[in-house]
Amino acid sequence: MRYLEKWTDWLCNGKVGPFNAALFCLAPYCLVQIVVMTLSSHIVGTGVGVDDSEQLMYMRYFWAGYGGSQPPLYTWLARLVASVVGTNILALKIVKYVLIGLALASVFAAVRRLGYSSRAGAAAMFGLLLFPQMVWEMQHALTHSIAAFCFSVVLFLALVELVQRRSLATYVLFGVAMAAAILSKYNNAIFLGALMLSTLSLRETRGVMLNRRFSISLVVAVLLCLPTLYWNLTYTDQLLSHSGGFGMGRGESAIQTAFYGMRGLGKAILYFAVLPAGIFVAALLIAWKKPAPALQPAPWTEKLVWRTIAFALAMTIVLVLASGTTQFRDRWMLPILVLLPVALALRMDARGDKGRKVQDVVVFVGATLAILVLPVTWYTHLNGGDSRGSIVRVDYQSLYGQLTANGPVRTAISSWHWVGNLRLVDPDLVVLDDEMPDFGHLLIEPAVLVMANDKEPPEGILRALSEAGYVADGSPQQLVVPMLFDSEPPTRTLTVTRLKKAAAGAAPQ
Repeated sequence: MRYLEKWTDWLCNGKVGPFNAALFCLAPYCLVQIVVMTLSSHIVGTGVGVDDSEQLMYMRYFWAGYGGSQPPLYTWLARLVASVVGTNILALKIVKYVLIGLALASVFAAVRRLGYSSRAGAAAMFGLLLFPQMVWEMQHALTHSIAAFCFSVVLFLALVELVQRRSLATYVLFGVAMAAAILSKYNNAIFLGALMLSTLSLRETRGVMLNRRFSISLVVAVLLCLPTLYWNLTYTDQLLSHSGGFGMGRGESAIQTAFYGMRGLGKAILYFAVLPAGIFVAALLIAWKKPAPALQPAPWTEKLVWRTIAFALAMTIVLVLASGTTQFRDRWMLPILVLLPVALALRMDARGDKGRKVQDVVVFVGATLAILVLPVTWYTHLNGGDSRGSIVRVDYQSLYGQLTANGPVRTAISSWHWVGNLRLVDPDLVVLDDEMPDFGHLLIEPAVLVMANDKEPPEGILRALSEAGYVADGSPQQLVVPMLFDSEPPTRTLTVTRLKKAAAGAAPQ
């Protein structure tokens, strides 16, 4: 027990050269994940999951926007890294873990820049790892949500720097941070709005926004977002393609819809925050007998964080009621609650021995969880799971070999983006699904339609082929592709149809 206490104290206050120990540990952790996941996939021969396969499909192109109702920043970063290291799993993992590491380091830096202890910074950083969506889900899945997590925290750090130094450079950087937050995930607009409202609400910080130089930040942000805004106005069908997932107007009346919406929002918040809240309560109980000074009014730094959370929650409630949204995913709560560990860490910094004990418990549990999930993330990376996740275990070398057995293939098409994995075998391959903008212009012959006989309906891709003027070139063929990692069943049957351009726009049969 004493060893664990020393380890926790080292994470909070120790130094490795000029770096705090907690910050220093981020680098080897992320490096280990990048190396292990890349090498294990190379050795076993597995592909990547749903989200990364989508990136493989899109990152061939540098556009202002992409399909699937998602912003472009994560794909831009993936394309940038791939231009250096190649189109492979290494590129995907570098992007993922650089963003995760940057987010955690930014939290620590922001807390320290606000004048709090390194223990508070470590508690805020490791407190984020108490969220299952961050310590677990972001490591084995997700892409755009990782960028949203990273750049929302970077935006907060940029604001802290702006409060400390109101120079021209910090105003420009704040504009860049605003644009990055929006271009990483559109719902980060909630976090941005809440951050600005909380800043305006405090006497100590409102001067930052009322300064005429703040217009520079706005101009920079607008200019950086303008190409994507124009793209969204041009491709509104792509922007709104997943709007059905919000379950708008599901109730029989406005009151019932509002009830469903608030109930769904409450459940999402509960699922998102129940673990860190429970651990924090447990930490308070552990530190119950520790001495603490009398409660003092919260300083403006704490008020800034708590008000940001409150404004984000209020804005979300208004949007839910106004739009009739009834369905939520827990990770959508990130713009509302991403600063919750920061707020709690700051509060505990003023609570003497009791607060320090709570911070130590949070640091210990967060660091322990991060270590314990390592082998589980490695297994999940190779195994993928059931349902859609099983695409990880398809032998794409074998599939590509069978597809090209009777001649080269320039374009592989399917009803969804799982075939993006084929670009791990042939980086020059064009991969398309029905959400790809300018589908007909991107299709290059020879082309094949590959259907996985799964639950994804084929109507969308057949319609896209029909509108592009492509028909079947011969009868469909059945391919039996091996499944890796001791899968059951050991093979997967795919239906492949060669395509050709025709004047009549008949869909493949």
